[in-house]
Amino acid sequence: MVNSKHELIVNHIKKAINAGKYEVDTKIPSENQLAAKYGVSRQTVRKAILELEQEGYLYAKHGSGTFVARRRTKSGNSKNIAVVSTYMSDYIFPRVIQGINQVLSDNGYSILLKTTNNSRKGEAWCMEELLSKNIDGMIIEPSQSAISCQHQVLYDQMDAMGIPYVFIQGCYEAMLDRPHVMLDDVWGGKMITKHLIDLGHQEIAGIFKADDTQGILRHKGYVMALQEAGISYNPDLVIWYHTKDKGVKPMEGLLRIYEAGTACQAVVCYNDEIAAEVIKGLNSIGKRVPEDISVTGFDNSLLAHSKGITTIAHPQEELGKRAAQTLIGLINGSILKKDAHVLLAPELVERKSTM
Repeated sequence: MVNSKHELIVNHIKKAINAGKYEVDTKIPSENQLAAKYGVSRQTVRKAILELEQEGYLYAKHGSGTFVARRRTKSGNSKNIAVVSTYMSDYIFPRVIQGINQVLSDNGYSILLKTTNNSRKGEAWCMEELLSKNIDGMIIEPSQSAISCQHQVLYDQMDAMGIPYVFIQGCYEAMLDRPHVMLDDVWGGKMITKHLIDLGHQEIAGIFKADDTQGILRHKGYVMALQEAGISYNPDLVIWYHTKDKGVKPMEGLLRIYEAGTACQAVVCYNDEIAAEVIKGLNSIGKRVPEDISVTGFDNSLLAHSKGITTIAHPQEELGKRAAQTLIGLINGSILKKDAHVLLAPELVERKSTM
């Protein structure tokens, strides 16, 4: 939280520098101009500039003004690692952070934890704040990763500053060459769909998240399974939703399929959370699961255990461990960026929501 006018100026200038508005050695507005812009005294502006100089963002040139400094590269000895997550929920993240923390603690590192609420603006804000701190590296779960990243300049800046980072769970398409540790979502989507096909289902609906890469990849696996089984892809059986409408659109789409009279014997859901809501919604309209329709999830969360949902096991703790191990390898030089691409194998967990 910004507590004073000088902190507001500090944060705004940091954001402009991190966003690339001011390049290295570019002169920033004068004290008088900044005072007029923010409606503060020159003394307040001077205090903000001094703080930015001390943090290495700016440097003063006597008689010429204040300029953007070349950011110092990190020494890699703070023993602080930043972990940026989309949500701080009890869905799967606690096990992921448990795996991360175990490896980092064993190697003498501490965690700085931030959450974005799956907002790209929130991710940029977290990164801007973390870039001003002394960290050795970052583990990032990207927000709305299927949508073009508007703050890639911040990742480029981390590269320039020598701060290694690892994407977990997903990765922006334009940055697939960057280090990442993910579940093989394509194979998982294919595996869970093939399970339904092997049970004899032909008309299989799919509910997928459109703004995260996991949804795109799980849909790809769904399509592959249908194609290999010789089943025609029916777009009328596919429901796409975004983060903001996950509580409404999946079930609304399924109801439209029923109202249209389209045959539907099974549903592949993006994750266990959606599967649980779909089962609840189907029960409310008199549909029995699995007697009338089979339903699958993804992630093998506590929801899947408690609701008896057939799902794909997400190696939550192992993913966290591998991400931390990969990051430490990047920090100490034992792993090269080009080799830091890890895909974990999915496993099918069959329960009572399919037959």
